[in-house]
Amino acid sequence: MRDEPGATAVPLSLPRRRLPRHPGRRTAVKLLVLAVLAAAFAAQAVGALMPHVPLLLAASAGSLAAEGVLYRWQRGMVSLFAKSHADVTVRHVLRDLLLVVGLLRLGEQHREGVYAPLVAGLLVLYALHWSIQAVSVLVRRTRTLPVVTRNIDASALRLTPAPPVLLRRPGPRLAVFGLPATAGLLATAATDAPLYGVAGLALSLGAALTGLGALLLRLLPGRRPAGEQEVLDWFDAWLARYRPTVGLYFSGGASSAYQANMWLEPLARLDGRPVIVLRERHMVQRIAATDIPVVCLPKVSTLMRLEHSTLRVLLHPSNSGKTSQVLRIPTIKHAFVNHGESDKLSSCNPYAKAYDEVWVAGPAARERYALAEVGVEDKDVVEIGRPQLDAVRPYAGPPAPGAFTTVLYAPTWEGWDGNPGNTSVVEAGENLVRALLADPGVRLLYKPHPLTGSVDPRARAADLRIRELVRAANRERGGPRPDVSAATALTRRAAELDRLTAASFRPAADQAERMLRQPAPEAGRAAAVRRAETAWEEAYWASLPAWEHQVVTDARPPLYACFNRADLLISDVSSVISDFLASGKPYAVANTSALAEDVFRKSFPTVAAATVLEPDASGVPALLAAVRRPERDELAQERAALALRLLGPAEPPSRERFAGAVRDLCAAAGEHRTRRAERLAADLVADPSADLAVPGPRLETGAPPLASGGVERAGRPVD
Repeated sequence: MRDEPGATAVPLSLPRRRLPRHPGRRTAVKLLVLAVLAAAFAAQAVGALMPHVPLLLAASAGSLAAEGVLYRWQRGMVSLFAKSHADVTVRHVLRDLLLVVGLLRLGEQHREGVYAPLVAGLLVLYALHWSIQAVSVLVRRTRTLPVVTRNIDASALRLTPAPPVLLRRPGPRLAVFGLPATAGLLATAATDAPLYGVAGLALSLGAALTGLGALLLRLLPGRRPAGEQEVLDWFDAWLARYRPTVGLYFSGGASSAYQANMWLEPLARLDGRPVIVLRERHMVQRIAATDIPVVCLPKVSTLMRLEHSTLRVLLHPSNSGKTSQVLRIPTIKHAFVNHGESDKLSSCNPYAKAYDEVWVAGPAARERYALAEVGVEDKDVVEIGRPQLDAVRPYAGPPAPGAFTTVLYAPTWEGWDGNPGNTSVVEAGENLVRALLADPGVRLLYKPHPLTGSVDPRARAADLRIRELVRAANRERGGPRPDVSAATALTRRAAELDRLTAASFRPAADQAERMLRQPAPEAGRAAAVRRAETAWEEAYWASLPAWEHQVVTDARPPLYACFNRADLLISDVSSVISDFLASGKPYAVANTSALAEDVFRKSFPTVAAATVLEPDASGVPALLAAVRRPERDELAQERAALALRLLGPAEPPSRERFAGAVRDLCAAAGEHRTRRAERLAADLVADPSADLAVPGPRLETGAPPLASGGVERAGRPVD
């Protein structure tokens, strides 16, 4: 378990959206809105049955106002009503029904015929509403393609902008289209003039008919996107043109995207033609900015089309239930690269034996698999180092005299097993932060794991208290701030970086429209992004006061940039420790496992070169003294030796070892394909009438070699 590899420190002295501090107050507001809406409907019913015109009008207006409050400030209540089968459609029907009852009760018997056309018009409006919903479902199905892509020219699929959101969401659509009709009925109830109701209904019917017509036009043969088989044929043709050689396979939830994103840069450095293969549609936009083509194949039948492509190797940064589906493809070799290594059991999962090879950073991980006895054979373990760590700068000495000592506190999350030793946030976090903030020479960077509190509410509560401690310390400390030019430079750099990396979509855009707006990137964009990221990081740190503590939570700057700013890391047993060792700087591990220190060190080898801190944080002052005065640092040699065990040798560089491992596995996949094709050919010669159930792969010719380099043209078809 590790932290997300990219995060942004938010200047706590600047205006920012704070997390709610009073959950009881939020509950009270929700109950108040619910009570007002219920009271409005009850009063409307009473006003309709009595009948009582002022009460009916006031209750109806109050009900509409409560609806506005719901959609403007209480969006969570909207989903709650929907789960209770009292969504906006039901509420709107009930509101109009009570108005009709009121009109019928207000009019004498001979006036019922006058109001009958209004009732009929209202029924037609609802019929149109359901017709629009049915057609919108058909339109959505035509726009739900079997393949979703990024960085690929999909113009041949006749993609168009998505219909307006109003036409795709039944509740808001009925509320908007039905508003003139409701207003007309209210005016009729107030004046006893049916003309107002007729006018309101005419407006609502006109809007509904217009919306229905707009959707029906999208179903015409020349207006709809390519059909399923046409899209699949297009995808096969793209595979044949692009001829991918190595891919990154990923399946997971939205919060796990960092596991794939950390491998984008190493993958992009490879020569050849990399591709990213996803399984969940929502993950397409969660992959970070990259020039590598991205394909999402939700169905297993579509995924199996990769068998007949030139794809030789798939890298797997995580295990998931859907991983077993792609492992069925015999023409592709699979390597488990993980999303970080630590001493936790998750770093030697028995699932790893399903892969052709397991790629690890250094000898320690090889030994971990051997000791775990989970079925991974030593011959299948390949040491590649950590190619992501090129961005981590080496130790350059202690903080300068008079300068702040920057401490990065990056605890992991609580995990799924309830082990109190997983995270220090609950038992030690506040003590550690208080001890650090008590030192006037410390500048704290607090980076909680993005999943903190997702399992244990105590962790979430402790995290919020730690954030408040940091804010309070900043208010008490104060100091000079950079001039306006620093903020201006940051704004300019951010705008440039966003221009290069941020995808700009309409709020109404669906997946098909996003595919249309994200074609193959322009040549040179990847290099421009790298330059813009470097410039942004420099401007970012320059814009922050040197004395100000930070809470690191967002996507920029990346974790390794925080490593480069820190003089000391305090963390838990996680892969953050292994990565930080590349810097050679001191680090400490909080022991909340209830184990004695010697047992703790023996149980977790990554702690061997760390200062072990107890939950009371009593060791923090001595730790800070050792960071500031290297002659007191007794663990420097141990850190160097541990880095060699965990990360492997510095030469050859990790990126070269990674590229070499890709080349070797691609070669093995090519040899396997050749042998397989020869066996099939021999079987066919021996029995020409035999029906070979397993088709042979598409054999490639002149496939590009894989080595360290760049992929400036990765997003475009290759002739």
